[in-house]
Amino acid sequence: MTVESTAARKPRRSSKRVSAAKKPQSSEPQLVQLLTPEGERVEHPDYEIDLTPDELRGLYRDMVLTRRFDAEATALQRQGELGLWASLLGQEAAQIGSGRALRDDDYVFPTYREHGVAWCRGVDPTNLLGMFRGVNHGGWDPTTNNFHLYTIVIGSQTLHATGYAMGVAKDGADSAVIAYFGDGASSQGDVAESFTFSAVYNAPVVFFCQNNQWAISEPTEKQTRVPLYQRARGYGFPGVRVDGNDVLACLAVTRSALERARRGEGPTLVEAFTYRMGAHTTSDDPTKYRADEERQAWEAKDPILRLRTYLENAGHADEAFFTSLEEESETLGKRVREAVRAMPDPDHLAIFENVYADGHALVDEERAQFLAYQASFAEEGN
Repeated sequence: MTVESTAARKPRRSSKRVSAAKKPQSSEPQLVQLLTPEGERVEHPDYEIDLTPDELRGLYRDMVLTRRFDAEATALQRQGELGLWASLLGQEAAQIGSGRALRDDDYVFPTYREHGVAWCRGVDPTNLLGMFRGVNHGGWDPTTNNFHLYTIVIGSQTLHATGYAMGVAKDGADSAVIAYFGDGASSQGDVAESFTFSAVYNAPVVFFCQNNQWAISEPTEKQTRVPLYQRARGYGFPGVRVDGNDVLACLAVTRSALERARRGEGPTLVEAFTYRMGAHTTSDDPTKYRADEERQAWEAKDPILRLRTYLENAGHADEAFFTSLEEESETLGKRVREAVRAMPDPDHLAIFENVYADGHALVDEERAQFLAYQASFAEEGN
């Protein structure tokens, strides 16, 4: 299984940096870009980043292994091993770039698609799959990695992040909070309330919107009359649109927003303009509402391909590096497969545990009713 885009490899181009000002202007809102789809490094007047070859290779490795894990999870769902899966295919740069901008003491509130951010926070990929297999409610301790459990309710995690950030500010800490959500969630009232409270209380939170342009089958243009990042202006804090397929730009912009939050300057809305290459989840069929030509156009902007092109042209990685990474990705895929199939079924009575700290008569009654229900099957078998 390949770990790169299915799009054809582009011819090599010069790795020399060029001025962003010389690039032809588009009718689309301007976005921050440091690495073009052709793999050329460009400058931006407000966002500078200088990474070592080791750091660049690390970002590439993060994206490749995240994509490989995601592909394996999709395959496992198709094989009946998972009940559902929400793929991040195409959004690796947005997640890895923003995830690597975080400090250990920052706190993350994800949706259900932030597998790349989880990777950056040190959450074992196999722990992400328990919920989708139906054997646990998350599988990891949020306090261990400052990475909250996945949130299924659309947009509610932005309220959690805002409240947590307000608490961080009251505690006098210099850490920051980041909340991930999609373009569809931006239409939810919870997100609007989060913007209001974070602005009024100057909360140290970054709202990171991955605009993959499709809220399931609803395109962005049917959700908003203005680019999403411009919504921040009405709440009194800055918004910025970044090329969500450019891992360098996502890293630089998110790092800047987090530093701003830590300085006590309040929230920032980052709109990562990207594209969901696959289905919304494995229960969705995007061919019913999207044109093939649209996907093909975005395949040419593949985040992994553009960084590989830059690494090769700049002489920062050789074939031995890519071969070794391919082998590592296959090892990861094998480990994920074996771990999922070895997951034990949960204790049927575990759902009644820890509902209340000291127990509760109603829960005890419901437990007894459930035990009687289960026993009835054994009686029928006799």
